Amino acid sequence: MPIKPRSILLNMLQAHHGAFDFAELERLGLHPEEIIDFSANINAYGPSPAVQKSLEKTNYKDYPDRESLALRRALASQLGLSKEQILLGNGTAELLWLTAFAYIRPQDRVLILAPTFGEYERVSRLMDARVSSYQAEATKGFAVDITEVTQRLHDADYRIVFLCSPNNPTGQILPLDALSAWAGAHPETLFVVDEAYLPFADGATSALSLGLENLLIMRSMTKDYAIAGLRLGYAVGAPSVIGALRASRPPWNVNALAQAAGVAALRDAEYLQSTLAKIRANKKDFVRELKSLGYQVLPSETHYFLMNVGNGKNFRSRLLREGVQVRDCASFGLPEYVRLATRLPEENERLLKALRNIAAAE
Repeated sequence: MPIKPRSILLNMLQAHHGAFDFAELERLGLHPEEIIDFSANINAYGPSPAVQKSLEKTNYKDYPDRESLALRRALASQLGLSKEQILLGNGTAELLWLTAFAYIRPQDRVLILAPTFGEYERVSRLMDARVSSYQAEATKGFAVDITEVTQRLHDADYRIVFLCSPNNPTGQILPLDALSAWAGAHPETLFVVDEAYLPFADGATSALSLGLENLLIMRSMTKDYAIAGLRLGYAVGAPSVIGALRASRPPWNVNALAQAAGVAALRDAEYLQSTLAKIRANKKDFVRELKSLGYQVLPSETHYFLMNVGNGKNFRSRLLREGVQVRDCASFGLPEYVRLATRLPEENERLLKALRNIAAAE
């Protein structure tokens, strides 16, 4: 009889994510290059030309710097921190796994502010944690009820609290005064704050400004800098917390191309800011057109947003056959919604045209 894996793995569901499911496209006879992807919340203007130049010069014959020193120094300089407060990862997803490995013990309590990114729950359950969720309500625009979460934190001792701000998929930002109060009142709880989409929220302030030692901030470089295929993210926290994550990571977890791309992207701040400004302008036009077609678009601080379509799965399926992919939100517990990320004006127009075609066929 073959050896069995840990029992928790036998019924563990995979977290569902945006971007292409290549097996699905193959099954439907569709080709990725023919589909415009609104399901991934990435800067549609692509990476800085400086990134491409850096990749062409990068040596990938040899092992990469296992400590990502050049990129950590560049980030430390930008953030006004020491490099000991920063750890690079193979995307923020890996950093979440490292956090779970480093800090979650069997039967520890974990609180997740939902609806949100599915990996928080998955990494917690793989470590055999007791997972609780606070669920924001659609009737309140998915804003977090500060009083209710405060009471939850008072009622139980949580090892970790996972929260995303701006939140995925709602685009809501958690007030920093609430986070400061929670972290201050619960110094033995680690608050993991996913800020992967913060650059897309105009004028938003990072939780780094709070300077609290029980905050662990996660940042992605794949969304704003448009290098998702290279996988790159970083965690910022107290040196002791970062040290625990570093002890949990595999060797050479960030490849040479990703490191070089990260350094080059940071140097071209002008490109990033100009493309983000264009995306914000595009979003205003995009949302206005969607509303003119009769769709209910929820307010969001980011370039992506939720839209109530009644049946997200069917809506996504019909659009896919029109050459457009959106994010069905059933995995977030929101089966009536889809999530759309603003893209280039001509691409947004293609989605609007697809919606008009669907409407005309009904």
